[in-house]
Amino acid sequence: MPLLAGFATTIAMIAAIGAQNAFVLRQGLRREHVLPVVLICVCSDALLVSSGIAGLGALIESSPTALSIAKYGGASFLFGYAAIAARRAFRPNAMSPADHAPAALRSVVLTCLGFTFLNPHVYLDTVVLLGSLANQRGTDGRWIFGLGSLGASAAWFFALGFLAQRLGPIFARPRAWQFLDGGIAVVMAALATWLVIPA
Repeated sequence: MPLLAGFATTIAMIAAIGAQNAFVLRQGLRREHVLPVVLICVCSDALLVSSGIAGLGALIESSPTALSIAKYGGASFLFGYAAIAARRAFRPNAMSPADHAPAALRSVVLTCLGFTFLNPHVYLDTVVLLGSLANQRGTDGRWIFGLGSLGASAAWFFALGFLAQRLGPIFARPRAWQFLDGGIAVVMAALATWLVIPA
């Protein structure tokens, strides 16, 4: 049961439109450095959830200063990427593996790490919330819950990254990329605004 609970809870949390998922989807559509991006996402989730189970979540809850600092850094990063996506939306091009210059692996890796670790909600969701839910399962059950969580993360990101390639024929048209990049720009800007505007 802890294994299934970890899997179901994590899928419910990550299967939503967000900065990281939008980036993984775009890389999958471009067929560009997909495996490194997916592995970064999965390994990062494993690190964050494990940290939460080990007690980092409780530490973050008791000292929210780090989240406050990350909030403004994350918002700046998201606003910047929103501007880049909006610029692409106004100048759409058909994308196929043969007709675009690939981005450098280093650039893609740094961007993926930014989406992963500069978003304070990542810490709230994976470290604090999942860590707290796992620790309710007792000494043995908490790590089984974490294993289920890791399984969900791996299943989701591998599916998102590699199955996106099946949408290639749709994204052979510039208009499809225009809608995708426009949507990404709106999502990024909304998330960034949500971070900096008090509830």
